[in-house]
Amino acid sequence: MAKLNMQQGLVLGMSTVAFTICFMIWMMFAVLGVPIKEIFQLNETQFGLLAATPVLTGSLVRLPLGMLTDKFGGRIVFFVLMMVCVLPIYLIAEATQYWHFLVLGLFVGLAGGSFSVGIAYVAKWFDKSNQGFAMGIFGAGNAGSALTKFIAPAIIAAGSWQMVPKVYSAIMFITALLFWFLTSENKAHRVSSTVTLKSQLLALKDPAVWRYCQYYSIVFGGYVALALWMTKYYVQEYGFSLQSAALLAACFSLPGGVLRAVGGWMSDKWGAQSVTWWVMWVSWVCLFLLSYPQTDFTIQTVEGSRTFHIGLNVWVFTALMFIVGIAFAFGKASVFKYISDDYPENMGVISGIVGLAGGLGGFVLPIMFGALVDLTGVRSSAFMLLYGVVWVSLIWMYFSEVRRTPLMGKAGQGQQPSAS
Repeated sequence: MAKLNMQQGLVLGMSTVAFTICFMIWMMFAVLGVPIKEIFQLNETQFGLLAATPVLTGSLVRLPLGMLTDKFGGRIVFFVLMMVCVLPIYLIAEATQYWHFLVLGLFVGLAGGSFSVGIAYVAKWFDKSNQGFAMGIFGAGNAGSALTKFIAPAIIAAGSWQMVPKVYSAIMFITALLFWFLTSENKAHRVSSTVTLKSQLLALKDPAVWRYCQYYSIVFGGYVALALWMTKYYVQEYGFSLQSAALLAACFSLPGGVLRAVGGWMSDKWGAQSVTWWVMWVSWVCLFLLSYPQTDFTIQTVEGSRTFHIGLNVWVFTALMFIVGIAFAFGKASVFKYISDDYPENMGVISGIVGLAGGLGGFVLPIMFGALVDLTGVRSSAFMLLYGVVWVSLIWMYFSEVRRTPLMGKAGQGQQPSAS
């Protein structure tokens, strides 16, 4: 038992560290993209595409990587994935044209697929009563998006932007070796060899899977998109330097990652549905306030014209982003509690499907953010878009789940409504 507990600890600890590093690298263009945008004179849409390109690959590979994890085990798949990324990360330092960054970004994006590998790998080492918490701890590796906001600006200030990919490739290589030598594999965790690809993909016919995809496209896709977008937003909207902007942006990214474990504990205690429902409501309210652009308006009074200004100052804005980050952290954990409850036998493929949807949200949203700014000239249009998406999700969730299920307490624990 002691050996098992030690193995569990090492698997969870090293998987979390490895995922943190992978996520840090996956989000590198959140900071690295700012000097690149200036050098190549990119517009907002081009910047959005640059930031989102790694997210595309990381999303598309999640489903096949989830299947490979179910078949061959998480340890070997995770190790090979990290090693494959080392060279493309380094080559970013040698890029000289915009398309170079896009192509290399596609290869670096493979690191984002580490989530569907690690989440299935970790979950199978824990019993059902502790899975939510364990998966939440692993998912705290999302804090890698905040870590890159601390490390990358410091590297750029100390040297140049080309130093960032060189340092990151070395970190990835060392992490991969440590992961391989400190973790274990249990062949009993693999799915039966009689389970075919066709039978695994039958999960796509389940309406509940699509509903979980929708939820995750918000709490994870929205998180990734905003993590990529916020550093530049602070620079342009409030006039901060790159270092200060990255630090403030981390106020969203950091709680959005590290508090995922708390969301896992809450999901174990109150049930995935209760947590997800309140996550959506809190996000909806905050995004409504964040959507309001800086506005000057004039009214006629008995004493003549008077002009007023309405808009969020940087501190109120940051506080609201902090709350959204916390809500998204809880939501990311609660969605995967749904999956561990409903699909314990093929978690790799289900987590791959749901992760794919979330990652695609993280790819599409930054591009849409940039296009909306180019079209409207209103930077807060990014939050308007997210507000609308959350509103639609709240309606869907109410009619499919909430009106038929208790919201809090033991009645909600482990009880999910039938698919509809």
